[in-house]
Amino acid sequence: MQAKLQKMDPQIAEIRDLLSIPKYIAIVSHRNPDGDAVGSCLGLYHYLNQLGHTVRVVLPSEYPVNFSWMPDVEDITIYDIFQERSAEIIANANIIFCLDFNALDRIDKLGELIHHRSGVTKILIDHHLDPEPFADYIISDTASSSTCELIYQFICDLGDKSKITIPIAECIYTGIMTDTGSFKYATNVRLFRQMAELKAIGLEDFRIQDLIFNSAQEKQLRLLGHCLANRMEVLSEYQTAIIHLFKQDYADFEIKRGDTEGIVNQLLLMKNIKMAAFITEQPNIVKFSIRSKGDLNVQEICQKYFNGGGHKNASGGYMHTNLHAAIRKFKDILPLYRDKIIAAQI
Repeated sequence: MQAKLQKMDPQIAEIRDLLSIPKYIAIVSHRNPDGDAVGSCLGLYHYLNQLGHTVRVVLPSEYPVNFSWMPDVEDITIYDIFQERSAEIIANANIIFCLDFNALDRIDKLGELIHHRSGVTKILIDHHLDPEPFADYIISDTASSSTCELIYQFICDLGDKSKITIPIAECIYTGIMTDTGSFKYATNVRLFRQMAELKAIGLEDFRIQDLIFNSAQEKQLRLLGHCLANRMEVLSEYQTAIIHLFKQDYADFEIKRGDTEGIVNQLLLMKNIKMAAFITEQPNIVKFSIRSKGDLNVQEICQKYFNGGGHKNASGGYMHTNLHAAIRKFKDILPLYRDKIIAAQI
C-alpha cells in the first residue's frame, strides 16, 4: 500500500494549491462517529483554521460523551439536530473533506446533499476497503491504522509538520489509539514514528487515555455487568462468544450513544475466544459489531452476510429482522468458518 500513497504526490500538490487561498471548507464523517471520525475531523479542522480557511465540521449523528473533552468539539454541527444549518454548510462549501468512510451512503442524508453539489471539490481521506469514486481526490490506504494516521501524514506531505499543535496532536492520538484498541491492532512502523513525534511536541497520552476510558458512568458499569452475567453466550466449539441486547435492555439501562462502546471487546479477554459478536436490537434493524484476534478476518463475514464491512479485526453490519433471527443467522454461519477460526494465528 505504500506505493499507492506515493502515487498520491501529484494530488497532494494540487490540494496544496487549492488550500493556498482561504476558502469555505466543510468536513464530514460517518454516522455513529467513533474516536477516529471525531479525531480526524477535529484534527483537520484545527490545521485548516491555521491556514486561514473558514471551516465547519458536520456529523450525521451525535458523538459519544467520552469525546466531549476534545478541543473545540462543541463547534461540530450534528445533522440530526440541526438539519437546515448542516444543509447550509454543505451548500456554501468550496471544498468538502470526507473522512473515515468510503461511500456516501455511510453518511445518510448528508451523502445526498454532497452528491448534489456537483461543482464542489471533494477530497476523501480514508482507510477502509474499496472506496467509491465519488471524490475528486482520494487518499486511501487500507494498511493504515486509522484515518487519523492518514491526517497526520497528509499534513506532513503538505509540508506543514511544524503546524501540528497540541490540540491537533490530541485529536490525532485519540483516533489512532481508539481505532487500534490502545495499540493492539493494525499497527505499523510509521504509526509508532508518528506517536514518538507527537510525544516530542508535548502530547500527554496518559491524560487522553484517562479522559476516554476512566469517565464511565455508574449505569455503564451496571450495563456491562448485566451483559456479562445475563446476555453472554460462549460457543466453545467455534471459539466464539456472543453478547446480545434487546430493546428493553436499552430502556431499562437508559442506554445512550456510546454507552455500549467497548463491550464486545470484553469477550476477547477470554483466552480461547478468537471471535466476538455484539448483536443489538435497534428500533428498525438489528446491528452487529464483530471483533476478532490475530489473522481471523471478520470483515469478510460482515460484508458477505450482514450488509456491512470494516476491517479485518473489527467490522459491523445489520439485518432487517428480529433479534432472535439475527442471532440464529450468526450461529448458522459459524460451521462454515469453524476451520478458519480454529486455524487462526493469534
